[in-house]
Amino acid sequence: MGAARRCAPGRITLRGVRGVFTAQQVRDTERVLIDRLPAGALMRRAAFGLAVHLVRILRERVGHVAGARVVLLVGAGDNGGDALWAGAELRRRGVAVTAVLLAPDRAHRAGSAALRAAGGRTVTDGAGLLRGADLVVDGIVGISGRGALRDPAPALVDEAAAANIPIVAVDLPSGVDTDTGAVVGPAVTAAETVTFGALKPVHVLAAARCGAVHLVDIGLGPLLPEPRARVLDDADVAAGWPLPGPTDDKYTQGVTGIAAGSSTYPGAAVLATGAAVLATSGMVRYAGSAADGVRARRPEVVATDALGDAGRVQAWTVGPGLGTDAAGREALAAVIAQGVPLCVDADAITLLGEHADLRGAVRGKPVIVTPHDREFARIAGEVGDDRIGAARRAAAELGVTVLLKGNATVVASPGGVVFVHPSAGSWAATAGSGDVLSGIVGALLAAGREPVWAGAAATHVHGVAAALAARGAPAPASEIEAHIPDAIRALATGD
Repeated sequence: MGAARRCAPGRITLRGVRGVFTAQQVRDTERVLIDRLPAGALMRRAAFGLAVHLVRILRERVGHVAGARVVLLVGAGDNGGDALWAGAELRRRGVAVTAVLLAPDRAHRAGSAALRAAGGRTVTDGAGLLRGADLVVDGIVGISGRGALRDPAPALVDEAAAANIPIVAVDLPSGVDTDTGAVVGPAVTAAETVTFGALKPVHVLAAARCGAVHLVDIGLGPLLPEPRARVLDDADVAAGWPLPGPTDDKYTQGVTGIAAGSSTYPGAAVLATGAAVLATSGMVRYAGSAADGVRARRPEVVATDALGDAGRVQAWTVGPGLGTDAAGREALAAVIAQGVPLCVDADAITLLGEHADLRGAVRGKPVIVTPHDREFARIAGEVGDDRIGAARRAAAELGVTVLLKGNATVVASPGGVVFVHPSAGSWAATAGSGDVLSGIVGALLAAGREPVWAGAAATHVHGVAAALAARGAPAPASEIEAHIPDAIRALATGD
């Protein structure tokens, strides 16, 4: 194969489409549209859109279309039908297309006939067929499928991976759960995914499995219900980020309070405070035992040893490195009592889990808690496979916004609004990275942003900063923090 540009994994390329819908929501909407259209029309729309993207991928990755070799892995049902009809379209453009029918008795008959009529082949044994293929199309399992790949699919998928043949998934990578992104056995890892009508949870929860996601409009948009979740794009974040105006001063832009750090973990205070400084143009006050270290690193911060001397703030970030002893509990209770928006992280989450009175004190307040999976278990039980469902449940039970950190971060408000931040990389998975995130969240809260938006936008900028800091190699949290202004600038300019 010729050299070709690599698409960024996890990137959703159709700007403005932000809703994420469950498999059932999509199926119900498709039924409405199918009743309004001639028989087979909706599948033909999807297949034509798939074929258009396959042609583009061949041009980019192979360098030519006519003469290219494509192998379709076709399962039962409509997903396989989409692949077969798309294969027929590719044949008309001079592509050599062979379909391996993994469930021959249940393969889409009209699609199979269309492919053969166009000069393509259908076979039931894929042994040796992938040698020399330029592209493999995964049409094995659709959005209604559940569980791992079944024989003989795993061997064929492994063969494609071993030969470095790109796999393009139809709707979703087979073997990955549509609504949770969970993988319980053999599954496809796609170079790119072409999906139809709407984004599904798999595309944001399992971005690394999906590759670049391309959405084909088949007419569902006006008929879709309220989405299960939403995704912020670069333009959304840039439009809502607090930048100083001509009449602003350090107070009008929001004063952020940081209650973090201890003699054991002074670095947590430095990271959280520095992130708040770099995220907005307001003012940051620090209160805690790491005041000397904060002053040395960030002279612009007003730092004090005692929480009572910190002065007025518009929001607090509390918890990173704070400790879970009596002093930590007292600090958390004190910032809750001030009644301003609050970001609760790290040790403060553990304290919430241990003390029912503190949980009661934050309920119904403009509070966001930012747990990773283990911290989440301390306040709301195990996360399980359904990350969106877990975050929604915790937000409702606790009466606060919940930011469930992970490779796919989910931010859920008690009112039901949910944002998901997809990530195909793990550059932010480093010690202290969460302290940086909590500082950004606190600064956005102080600037007057709603907790659910603050959490989603902070996660977005944090991810961009991590990628900029890494540039292909691991980078520590202090470098992620340093690249916050670069991340905001990149989003604002579109670079």
